[in-house]
Amino acid sequence: MRFKVLLIDDEPGALEGMQLWIDWEKLGFEVCGTCSNGAEGLKVMAELSPDLVVTDVNMPLMSGLEMIEEWQKNGNKKISFAIISGYSEFEYARKAMRYGITHYLLKPVEPEEAAEELRKIYSELLHEAEEQQWSEIASLEEQVFLIRQLLENCPGSEREYPDSLSTLSASREAWNICLILTEPAMYAELRGITAGLIAQEQAMFLIDLEMNRLGIVFGYSPDQGQADGICRVLAEFSVRYNGQRVVVAIGAPEESLLHLANCYRTAEEALKFKFYDPDYPGVISYASIKNRHFQYHYDPIRLVDNAMEALTLLNAAGYHETVTAEANLFRELPLAPEIVKKALFHLMYKMKEYMEDSLGKKASEALVKLDFSALDASVMGLNEFLSLLLSFGDECIDLLSEEQELKSQGIVQEINEYIREHYREGLTIKKLAERFYLHPVYLGQLLMKKNGVGFNEWVHNLRIEEASRLLLENKHKNSEIAEQVGYVNYSQFLKQFEKRMGMSPGEYKSRN
Repeated sequence: MRFKVLLIDDEPGALEGMQLWIDWEKLGFEVCGTCSNGAEGLKVMAELSPDLVVTDVNMPLMSGLEMIEEWQKNGNKKISFAIISGYSEFEYARKAMRYGITHYLLKPVEPEEAAEELRKIYSELLHEAEEQQWSEIASLEEQVFLIRQLLENCPGSEREYPDSLSTLSASREAWNICLILTEPAMYAELRGITAGLIAQEQAMFLIDLEMNRLGIVFGYSPDQGQADGICRVLAEFSVRYNGQRVVVAIGAPEESLLHLANCYRTAEEALKFKFYDPDYPGVISYASIKNRHFQYHYDPIRLVDNAMEALTLLNAAGYHETVTAEANLFRELPLAPEIVKKALFHLMYKMKEYMEDSLGKKASEALVKLDFSALDASVMGLNEFLSLLLSFGDECIDLLSEEQELKSQGIVQEINEYIREHYREGLTIKKLAERFYLHPVYLGQLLMKKNGVGFNEWVHNLRIEEASRLLLENKHKNSEIAEQVGYVNYSQFLKQFEKRMGMSPGEYKSRN
């Protein structure tokens, strides 16, 4: 640590000698200036704010002791002093002790003696600096503790606070809070960076809040542009966290720090609207949303029923359409973020249960990303929740389709054998689906994939194939054959026969 020292002497040669023959840098000092009398010294001390002043005692216009007396009398910043005097001026040294000055250099100044005395002074200054630092830390921690209590204060509360808090409040004309929310994994890094950014700012305090959020409480004087400090901090945020999940909101200002709870409440309200804003680094203020209001009533039954129906039918397009339509509705209302999350989590739970029931251990591949506690603490906006839900649905449908494909390889043969045995009856896809516990739409898709034609078309093929065989036997009338193969209406039999054979049943019989 290096301390600033000011040299004062009316003899130019003495000043030059002190600068040349004393290794100030090695001793932990930096000469910040020089002057030639006490009157000039008072002015330079006010301008340069040195930590140590080494001054001659006997000088024209104003002596060194007069200068020290004037400085201390006016309650200025505490400065350490070391006086320079000759043997014949011992009375000056004794008088200096009344001002708390204990460091005394004899003229002519010897470098070795000066160095020894300056080491003692450096040690004292270092100790004072450490004590001052600890005092400031303790004072700051006390202020932060009291400010946290203010955030818990209810409007209209008559709670009493220490005078130090009122004094701090009066130091600025306006107060506000900036809320910063991020992912739990990023919180420690963001907090450290924030602490560094506000360290050099005045009337600005870092407050740790619940979970993964923190607050910057800042005071400013609007007419003097003292809100520049928070602007600098937020500008740095925009650069550092561009595109990352860091959400920032500013509340409505209050004239008194004691009303900080109102600032916090309005900042929280503004923070919620970032749920619909995909631009993470942007700052949202309460002033921009104070006339907007959330809806809190929403029944998730339609969303859950339609999405689950699409899932069970392995209808990815229908699933996307349902979820996207509801997300658009959320935006239009707009629906309060906590209600949106509750609805989406409800759907995810239903999907999770269905996957576990359908796939058992195989479901873990899709479910691994559903850490509901992490999702609840996340700062993800609606766009990211929508993307997660859509991709989750796609994965579920893909896994269910693969499982159905594996199962269908065994069951489709059984179904086809059943159809061959019962095609003469009034067989329908619905009856077949009920018998094999499959959804009619899925069963139709399964048979189409296996047989190359739809269910109805294949049943007609089997019937006409059998009819052709019976016609060649020439033992029954055409109408009887039609009835035997499953047609209750002869005209329908005729239509299907001509479609497949290119001729009527009579022509087929005569030709063969």
